[in-house]
Amino acid sequence: MAIKPFIPVVRELVRCYQAFETYSAANIRELGLTPSQFDIIATLGNTPGMTSKMLGEKTLITKGTLTGVVDRLTAKDLVRRCQCEHDGRSQIVKLTKKGEAVFDKVYPAHISYLSKLFVDFKTEDFARVQAVLQELRMVLDDSVKPL
Repeated sequence: MAIKPFIPVVRELVRCYQAFETYSAANIRELGLTPSQFDIIATLGNTPGMTSKMLGEKTLITKGTLTGVVDRLTAKDLVRRCQCEHDGRSQIVKLTKKGEAVFDKVYPAHISYLSKLFVDFKTEDFARVQAVLQELRMVLDDSVKPL
C-alpha cells in the first residue's frame, strides 16, 4: 500500500510541535515554572480573571490537570479563586499581586526567548506559515463532532 501524501505532513507537524515544546519548556523551567503553570499565568495575565471552564478552553491543559495546577499555583499564592458575581456556581481564577509580578517577569522573558527561533523569518514567511496552519486548524475544527 502506498503512503498517503498527508502522512509525511502529519509526521512533520508532530515533530515540529515536539521540537517547539522541548525548546519552550526548557526556558519555562529556567524561569521557575512548569509549562502548565506558565500556560495558566500567561493566559490570566492582563485579564480580570476567568472561570475554570474558560481557562481550560484557552489553555492546552486538560480539565483534570487544570484543577491540580491551579491548586499548586494557589498554594504558591500566584492565583486565587473567588466566586463569580454573575453565577454563584462558578469560580473565577485570578492572578494575585504576586502572580501579576511573576507574569510581568516571565512572559516578556519567554517571548524574547522564543523570538530567537524566528530571527531569520521574513514578514511573508510568517503570513505563509500562519495561513497554512489556520487552514489545517479549520479543517480539524470542522471535523470535530460535539459529544
